Amino acid sequence: MNFLRKLLFPFSLLYGGITALRNFLYNKGLLKSKGYDFPVICVGNLSTGGTGKSPMIELLVSFLKDSHKIAVLSRGYKRKTSGYLEVLADSMVEEVGDEPLQFKKKYPEITVAVCEDRQTGIEKLKKIADVVLLDDAFQHRKVKASFNILLTSFDKLYSNDCILPTGNLREPKFGAKRADIIVVTKCPESLENSEMEAIKRKLKPKPHQEIYFSKIGYSSEIKNKTESKPLSYLKNQTFLLVTGIANPKPLVEFLKNEGLNFEEKSFPDHHNFTASEIEVLKKHSLILTTEKDFMRLHPITSATEIYYLPIKTVILNEAESSFKRRIEREVNLKK
Repeated sequence: MNFLRKLLFPFSLLYGGITALRNFLYNKGLLKSKGYDFPVICVGNLSTGGTGKSPMIELLVSFLKDSHKIAVLSRGYKRKTSGYLEVLADSMVEEVGDEPLQFKKKYPEITVAVCEDRQTGIEKLKKIADVVLLDDAFQHRKVKASFNILLTSFDKLYSNDCILPTGNLREPKFGAKRADIIVVTKCPESLENSEMEAIKRKLKPKPHQEIYFSKIGYSSEIKNKTESKPLSYLKNQTFLLVTGIANPKPLVEFLKNEGLNFEEKSFPDHHNFTASEIEVLKKHSLILTTEKDFMRLHPITSATEIYYLPIKTVILNEAESSFKRRIEREVNLKK
């Protein structure tokens, strides 16, 4: 926590008080939440980002898509449109946002939509889907999800954080009690059971809450729109790693551990690349990026080669089958 952010602590108290009052009013029914008679699963976090919501949404889609009509609803962060829009495979990032477009391209058989008003979005989607997955909607209290999955990253647990602007929390940490499942994401491969127990003690789950631990699973292949190549293709080459995500550190460490030689250029999360930035990127003959950033980069750069490295969420400790069963049980309870 840097010195400037510490100076802003009084504003954190004010912001925390406002969000706590808002949650109190929803909890007491003085502000209305709308529930639904079909499964609405929310994936979110307490922090401002970087916890792995997109790969978690994709994990849920992979669990449910063969037995249910799935729809994913996002607000479409940083899109230049408004209102309800269904995402098509040929939609533009500017119209729908990078992550919704990523979902649609990866799973063309499901419905993906964007709408800043989740109630409006759900009302439209319930006509064509029997399960709705809400991307980044934990603070969207106008909707009462039937099941809440809260994510917190291993190296930035919400229990160790503070309210904005001193820290990165969108609401006080006691808001975590609304979650049904808490997933600690981006864990190291070698996480010991003793470390898991120590984290559980820090998070202090409520009796109704289960805690799971997950890691980032990196693909052994890099991809673009037309081809795939083994990750080893990058060996003995110098390339530029371009990231516009909240926390590129795990990706950087993974590539270094693979013995790859690269330059790194980081931008803010969901960054919209300017013309001058694109001109700089075009000077590199080989670019590697994230799948989310590829949605924004591939139409506008003329680099000789640009690839992305796919990732996925992997539940640790052989608990993925238990996690999947819990999700399926909650879905079936609402049907």
